[in-house]
Amino acid sequence: MRPPAVLRLGNPGRRINVGLIAMTFVLSVFAGRLVQLQGLDSKVYAAEAAEQRVRGEKLTARRGSITDVNGHELALTLEAREIFVDPSEVAPADRDRVATVLAAELNQPKEQIAAKLGNTTSRYQQVAAAVEPSVAQRIMTQKPKLKGVGSKHRYRRDYPGGDLAGTLLGFVGDDGTGLSGLENTYNGLLAGRDGEQFIETGREGQRIPMTRSTLKTPVEGRDVRLTIERDIQWAAQKAITDQVKATGARTGSAIVIDVPTGQVVAMANAPELDLKNWEKTAPEDWVNRSVTDVFEPGSTNKVITAAAALESGAVRPETVFKVPDNIRCADRVLRDSHPHPVERLTFSGVVATSSNVGTILASQRVGDEKLHAMLERFGFGAKPGTGLLGEEAGLLPEWKKWSGSQRCTIAYGQGVSVTALQTASVYQTIANGGVRVTPQIVAGTTAENRAFVPSPPGKQTRVISERTAREVSGMLEAAVSDEGTGNLAAIDGYRVAGKTGTAMRYDPKCQGYCGYTSTFVGFAPADKPRLVVLAVIQDPHKGYYGGEIAAPVFKKVMTFALKSKKIPPTGTTAASVRIRAGE
Repeated sequence: MRPPAVLRLGNPGRRINVGLIAMTFVLSVFAGRLVQLQGLDSKVYAAEAAEQRVRGEKLTARRGSITDVNGHELALTLEAREIFVDPSEVAPADRDRVATVLAAELNQPKEQIAAKLGNTTSRYQQVAAAVEPSVAQRIMTQKPKLKGVGSKHRYRRDYPGGDLAGTLLGFVGDDGTGLSGLENTYNGLLAGRDGEQFIETGREGQRIPMTRSTLKTPVEGRDVRLTIERDIQWAAQKAITDQVKATGARTGSAIVIDVPTGQVVAMANAPELDLKNWEKTAPEDWVNRSVTDVFEPGSTNKVITAAAALESGAVRPETVFKVPDNIRCADRVLRDSHPHPVERLTFSGVVATSSNVGTILASQRVGDEKLHAMLERFGFGAKPGTGLLGEEAGLLPEWKKWSGSQRCTIAYGQGVSVTALQTASVYQTIANGGVRVTPQIVAGTTAENRAFVPSPPGKQTRVISERTAREVSGMLEAAVSDEGTGNLAAIDGYRVAGKTGTAMRYDPKCQGYCGYTSTFVGFAPADKPRLVVLAVIQDPHKGYYGGEIAAPVFKKVMTFALKSKKIPPTGTTAASVRIRAGE
């Protein structure tokens, strides 16, 4: 019989030794890992953890203001708040309430906000870019709290005048970048430099106390001070807008320039751009037509022909011309504005009565090359130099390429093209004794220390002699007399010099000449000029002569500007100008 089996237990000491070895191995693995994590790789993991906690935020710089010459703000920056939602934080049962409150406070469609709340794959949905701080406070203090709704500090651009100087000032986009006008031209200076802040936050986005933060302070934008005077700008804008509406015209522009300095006191366009609702306006209406739209100047250009004739010595103011009502130039017969028998007009009378034929006769004594040179000296074919967005140079064909009829029509302003500002600059030159001053629109800017830095004076260029300027001024004063074409521009108590312009208007839509450009430009007081005012109206449908359509605008704007700047009459009497021979 076999003995019963005996269960033999292992050696206890050996089991203990094996267990200790196993434990030692496991602990050594853990220890090695701890050494790796806390020693060798600690900085790497710490950096990754910090990166997950650190949140960067752009600190938007406050945009500088644009003011008129007296410091009245035309464009300024106000405090605002952005309202946003985190759809993942809004419980489905709360969405209707959140959408209802936000829609009421922000004046937005409830359905639009509800759609953003329903986008649960997103952690951020902007509801409003810039609202009043008081509105944001009401939203953020709702009872019970609107979970998932937040606000951020922002700025918003405001234009107190609405459409006052709208196309000149321009506007900024939602990101604060200037998109048109001076806001675009001076964007780099106005915008300043954004700052940045980094902070450590917890899982719910709250800042962790006593943790590090990095701050790069934003640098505020600098201010731009214009040469514009707010009240005169308003008067010019109203006058040109009213006349464009009254005549059924397409567009219009009015400009006021200070004669000695060349500074632009007003630059108005009609229709003007409402800066509070610029998004509703077609992009083609964002432009400043005073410097972008080119047109044939018509009879306002006759002063350049007159200056060329006087400078060359070919004629004197009292030189007599036998002027029929038509003249053949190459293959065309060119006519005066109305039929008349042959008249014996002095050269002063030719300008005062705005005779096309008389002007052609004078230009033939000058010659094409000299007339072209004079047009160039007055700034034709070159940008005026303000630096405004979209500033055009117009069109001045090379004299050797003038056609047979152009040799005549250019003398009275057909066959060349200019902008409203170029035309105003011509008359500033004559009023300033023959010295052209580059037009200025910016009086100066502020430095980073907020001190005002004036712009350098406009460049001065002698264009014609003082004597020629004085003689042309006398002719222009006669043009505003009872016998001249610009008598509706006369202002009681003041001596006024000016010129009408009525030009056929080239229109790409009809692929030819259709409609008219009506202009009046002049200065006052005529014997001591202080201000130039130009009014140009494009494609009027109720009348079209410059003396009827544009001269009344000149009178309204000049009268207001003279009073606003407290410029008194000189108290002198205009010298008698002989218009017809034998008088």
